[in-house]
Amino acid sequence: MTQRDKTWQDVVAVADLEPGDVTPVTLGTRDLAVYDARDGVFVSLARCTHGAASLCDGHFDGTYIECPLHQGLFDARTGAAKAAPSRVPLRMFQTRVENGIVQILI
Repeated sequence: MTQRDKTWQDVVAVADLEPGDVTPVTLGTRDLAVYDARDGVFVSLARCTHGAASLCDGHFDGTYIECPLHQGLFDARTGAAKAAPSRVPLRMFQTRVENGIVQILI
């Protein structure tokens, strides 16, 4: 699928986000984590790539999300794995805010 074949999908209203935290959202069959980060709003798949725990239950400091199962750490802006046992990056989505709605390109 090319960039041209993708479309912007509404995810959640900015007003419904947990301020400075992670908001769980289901979009179709995808469980998403929406991060209200210091640098903006970012969206990833909600499952940790190491133990499949929900990152929405983890500790978020505004930049990094810690998995609640084994304390693996990810950069919520890029998805990069930052601490063991996590090694595989998160699946991130291109994200924008339009008219107060968080959208992802899928």
